[in-house]
Amino acid sequence: MPAPAVRAVSLGLRPYEEALRVQQRCVAAARAARGPPPRPPSECVVLSEPARPVYAWGLRGAPAEQEAERLRAAGAGLAAVRRGGSVTFHGPGQLLAFPVLDLKARGMPLRGFVERLQDVAVRLCRRVGAMSAAGRPPPYTGVWVGDGKVCAVGVHCGNHITSHGLALNCCIDLSWFEHIVPCGLEGTTATSLSRELGRHVTVEDILEPFLESFQEVFDCTVVFSEEPRD
Repeated sequence: MPAPAVRAVSLGLRPYEEALRVQQRCVAAARAARGPPPRPPSECVVLSEPARPVYAWGLRGAPAEQEAERLRAAGAGLAAVRRGGSVTFHGPGQLLAFPVLDLKARGMPLRGFVERLQDVAVRLCRRVGAMSAAGRPPPYTGVWVGDGKVCAVGVHCGNHITSHGLALNCCIDLSWFEHIVPCGLEGTTATSLSRELGRHVTVEDILEPFLESFQEVFDCTVVFSEEPRD
């Protein structure tokens, strides 16, 4: 039996809020596609690189007003989103990957999905040469190279359909993380593939290894697709 198809919606350099809107259209399409077979491929993964700096927080960890003003003064936008996790940073030089998968159809528990998503990032890092990359259990969920966090993972699941996902630092300006406690983890630091590998690694450089890792872990075939419209 052929591996199920998952559509890759590659947005390139886009504002964070636009990637969120595309993600929500994909979630709506996945819910609408439920029904008796045959069904068209409804699962997808939305890929983007944030065009502007933004601090985002999930269901916990919203900054106090004074803190929010300080972050705005640094030149970043602010966004409250529906995912797990505390405040983190998104910006140019970072890969955002939002898988929209039907966990009920896959028979996959949410914790298993998070572990697989973490495994995708670990495999990607090792593919490009960061061989010590490893995932960690909660509350340190994500991918680490030594003591530096190279990839944050935070997801939402509603009616068994996933959204949000991972943010992997490629050639991002790490100084933005100095303004916050990344993911609410005191005493931790952020790192990037560029820093760890000693060479410039762009988002474009890791798209292919990301998709290869994604296909392996989620047992699917990725096909490129146009972004969904309203």
